[in-house]
Amino acid sequence: MSLPDPTSVLVVDDDPQILRALRITLRAGGYRVDTAASGAGALQAAAERHPDVVVLDLGLPDLDGAEVIRRLRGWSTVPVIVLSARTDSPDKVAALDAGADDYVTKPFGTAELLARLRAAVRRAATATVEGDAVVDAGDFVVDLAAKQVRRGGHDVHLTPTEWQVLEALVRRRGRLVSRRDLLREVWGPAYSTETHYLRVYLAQLRRKLEPEPSHPRHLVTEPGMGYRFEV
Repeated sequence: MSLPDPTSVLVVDDDPQILRALRITLRAGGYRVDTAASGAGALQAAAERHPDVVVLDLGLPDLDGAEVIRRLRGWSTVPVIVLSARTDSPDKVAALDAGADDYVTKPFGTAELLARLRAAVRRAATATVEGDAVVDAGDFVVDLAAKQVRRGGHDVHLTPTEWQVLEALVRRRGRLVSRRDLLREVWGPAYSTETHYLRVYLAQLRRKLEPEPSHPRHLVTEPGMGYRFEV
């Protein structure tokens, strides 16, 4: 019996020391590693090598990382983990809006990065379920086609806006959805800064759906960035 191919990672960073350190670390973890030091090189490598996941720095010499993600998203759904020294929220939001799946800030812990890599690969491996109409979160079931939520065998009444927020997150389950993206989708472009709306509606959804609303398992907040729906 042949062994399965190792998971392939494309690491994109213009710092040779970081590229070398990540290459050693990831190979020791059993990953196949390709590297690129520019945005153009990243896009070419992604097209030629078809990695399972991309680890991308935002500060590249030729293209901004968010632009690399946008171009990549034109033809690929490969998970993208942004690895950047930029800590400002606008940079994070721009990367997430462009299509990034996760964001890790430098300096970072190796264990955290490896855990996020594993999570990204897991989500990609089950990406075919994204089209499924019924999503079973364990504590409750969301039927996207019927626009219905059931918990403990009983229907859960949601307001139209609560449903829109939940649906937007469930359709991107496992992915981080920026606050701006969520506000634009549910309320429209004019409301892209009204973050208090999200706090109110996420609190209401947690009270109705989470076993422990103060310690949510499914409707997770990523401070300063957005929200993630986990099954």
